[in-house]
Amino acid sequence: MFKKLFFGLPLMATASLFAEGEAAQPGRSGNLIQTLVTIGVAVLFFYFLLWRPEQKRRKAMEKQRSSLKKGDRVTAMGIIGTVSKIQDTSIILRMVDGAKIEVLKAAITDVQPGTEEDANKAD
Repeated sequence: MFKKLFFGLPLMATASLFAEGEAAQPGRSGNLIQTLVTIGVAVLFFYFLLWRPEQKRRKAMEKQRSSLKKGDRVTAMGIIGTVSKIQDTSIILRMVDGAKIEVLKAAITDVQPGTEEDANKAD
C-alpha cells in the first residue's frame, strides 16, 4: 500500500496539468504549487526508496569490515580465504593451499566469524 501511495501521488498532483480549457488553469500560483508538490514527492521517493537503504547497507558493511579479526573467513571479489593479518587499508588472506594474498578491505563483501582453530591455522 505504501508503494501505491508513492506511485499515485505524482499522478494525482499532475492530473490538472494535462487538463484542457479555462477551468483547469485557476492561475499561475496553482501550477507552481503543484509543481513544487510533485518535486517534493519525487525527492521523498528517492530518499526513502533509494538513498536511505543504500546508506544503511554501506554503514553495515563498514561496521562488518571494521570488526574483522584474525581467523575470520571472508569473501573478497569471489575469493574466499581466512584472515591472516589485518593492516590499515588491506588484509592478508590465507588460501586453502596455504598461499597468501593481500586484498583491500573495501573489496570484502562477506564475513563469516572464525573459530579459535581458524585463528591458529591463519598463522
